[in-house]
Amino acid sequence: MEQNIQEVLLTEEQIKNRIAELGRILTEEYRDKNPVVIGVLKGVVLFYADMVREIKTSCQMEFMRISSYEGTDSTGKIIIRQDVSSDIQGRHVLILEDIFDTGNTLSFVYQHLLEKKPASVKICTLLDKPSRRKPGVTLQADYVGFTIPNYFVVGYGLDYNEYYRNLPYIGILKPEAYT
Repeated sequence: MEQNIQEVLLTEEQIKNRIAELGRILTEEYRDKNPVVIGVLKGVVLFYADMVREIKTSCQMEFMRISSYEGTDSTGKIIIRQDVSSDIQGRHVLILEDIFDTGNTLSFVYQHLLEKKPASVKICTLLDKPSRRKPGVTLQADYVGFTIPNYFVVGYGLDYNEYYRNLPYIGILKPEAYT
């Protein structure tokens, strides 16, 4: 598996330190607001687990499962495989996402959640890849772990065809591994 990694982009330590920083910010932002923290599965699992442990205020955990990728390509067709099970009307919602890439999926999730009439919806993404935004996507993340260049990255929950999620760091996948 590691032989297919061209370069480690973000080390386990860099990720851990940034999540701790974000945790302090989110703790202050959501103190006494009892937010619903929604993770977009599957890629967010490791970030989600580490992030919610750094939020030192009461919160409720929820998940959505969305699909839109095949291999390295976004299909453009977004399907809700699992929706939130809690009523979020009037609640403060924090979406946790592994990577903000084209913006299609996150825009879809954001709009879907707004229809449920929450008090607020904010986005925290571990990785932001603005160079990949589709034209017309104006959504912005409120909290960003790292802004990265246009590399195909895996590890720390991110995958290529369901592999590499368990790497403890974020690495750039060698092109020959996916071409």
